Amino acid sequence: MQINLQGKTVLLGITGSIAAYKACEVARLFIKAGADVHVIMSSSAQRFVSALTFEALTHNPVLHEESESWSSDLNHIDIGKKADIFLIAPATANTINKLSKGIADTLLLQTALAYSGTLLIAPAANTQMIANHYTEGSLKMLAVNDIRIITPQEKLLACGDEGNGALSDPLEIFYQGCKALLEEDFWQDRKVVVTGGGTREKIDEVRYLSNYSSGKMAKSLATALYLKGADVCYISTVPHDDLPEEIYTIDIEDAAEMLEYTTDAVRVAKKGTMSKPSLNNPEAVGMIQKTPYLFMVAAVADFTPTYPQSGKLKKSQLGEEWMIDLKQTEDILKSVNKEGIITVGFKAEMDSQNGLDNAKNLITNKGVTAVCYNLLKDSQSFGSREHEITFITESEALALEKRDKLSLSFKILEQSMLLESRLLEKGKYE
Repeated sequence: MQINLQGKTVLLGITGSIAAYKACEVARLFIKAGADVHVIMSSSAQRFVSALTFEALTHNPVLHEESESWSSDLNHIDIGKKADIFLIAPATANTINKLSKGIADTLLLQTALAYSGTLLIAPAANTQMIANHYTEGSLKMLAVNDIRIITPQEKLLACGDEGNGALSDPLEIFYQGCKALLEEDFWQDRKVVVTGGGTREKIDEVRYLSNYSSGKMAKSLATALYLKGADVCYISTVPHDDLPEEIYTIDIEDAAEMLEYTTDAVRVAKKGTMSKPSLNNPEAVGMIQKTPYLFMVAAVADFTPTYPQSGKLKKSQLGEEWMIDLKQTEDILKSVNKEGIITVGFKAEMDSQNGLDNAKNLITNKGVTAVCYNLLKDSQSFGSREHEITFITESEALALEKRDKLSLSFKILEQSMLLESRLLEKGKYE
């Protein structure tokens, strides 16, 4: 999924951790997305990676103790003025503890103290250094002061110890940086449930009935919502290792589980927050509730085997023909309680004459707020990189241009915002 950061400027700070080499990948991800990346390095960081490496990657001069200049903007005051975010990755325990106390005895810390925008830090240190009560206290103090903490990983560290303290994955650091750049007040902390993938209806322990749905559209939509600041619950049948780690995910298999967990997630979304308090959001529970959303993207099977079998059915026992009794699954879109929630259904059709009307009928027949309609040519249309959607409401059907699924997801969110605005004017969802 390609995120567009054209026009955004990222200041990347690198401190003296063995994980400094991973900052190369962090920089590359932002550059690939179109951001203008500037780098500031501590003297200790240059013991692990040279400034020349980052100059080659970013095509910008690197700020460090020997390169600071007051005849240009390559100094600890001016370099931050053009940055939309300041990301320190990796941030050592030394940097974390000094930063929380306002100490500015290095060029990087001076830049951080002078910076007035959004600051993110990705800690990387030995487990005991991270667990030390001074460091824990510093992280809490930084979070209270609106500095975003990108949680380190638990794994085998370079020092040989195993535990918490490894730098977060570069892709996760990138995602959290993108969120800081792209989030909007409308979506921020809003509870959203997204379902995705094709359900798998068990025949026996090794066989199932399913469909061609890849789940890519749902993953793109969940990612777009996360980047806009939403509190996302993603319920899916397909792998999601490439999603941002902060997205709350629920793995399911069949239509019955999809119904159970979707119903429960919607209920929780209506009651309040789906997020637990954290360093970055210690007051999560009890926040002002915005109207929640349900994006029903999953391709739920219409039928499921009446008598799923234990074990593996033998071909020799079944004979040359095999008749499987099927029963209809419950219609999730119709049965979920949609009161107080904005519901966007997804409808894929192959009927070019009646498909649009069938999609429009979902609003009346199933009580959804809007429908994203997609006309497919054949089974090869599933899993494609690009998608074309018609966004349907009670009053209009707007064709969204064909584009990659993440870009299309952002367009769907724009239309959803406009839809809620119109509903509020009519006195709904107050």
